[in-house]
Amino acid sequence: MSSDGAYSHHRIPIDVTPAALERALWALVALSLVGDVVTTFVGLHLGLAESNPIARSAIDGYGLAGMLALKTLAVGVGLACRPILPDVYKPIVPAGLAIPWTIAVGINLYMISSVV
Repeated sequence: MSSDGAYSHHRIPIDVTPAALERALWALVALSLVGDVVTTFVGLHLGLAESNPIARSAIDGYGLAGMLALKTLAVGVGLACRPILPDVYKPIVPAGLAIPWTIAVGINLYMISSVV
């Protein structure tokens, strides 16, 4: 099977370099990390429970320091793995951190709104 040019390539209307995309995603990592920590602790203060058993254990044992240690570990693993990727794929690292944390913020906000 060969490509005869029948496939169209879709491009976004602006040029975004992998480096610029990665910078934007690292900013989203920072925002989502803070948002996740804040909304988690607000939810816990309102009587909600942490659903992640590892995070729950860290929070129960060490409080905010435990939660921050987990986040630091996750970012550290991402930064340690980043150099092995070709430049074009490096934005995957912050995306892999930012996407689940941003979703967690949304879930936390929904749960908080259900008890307030």
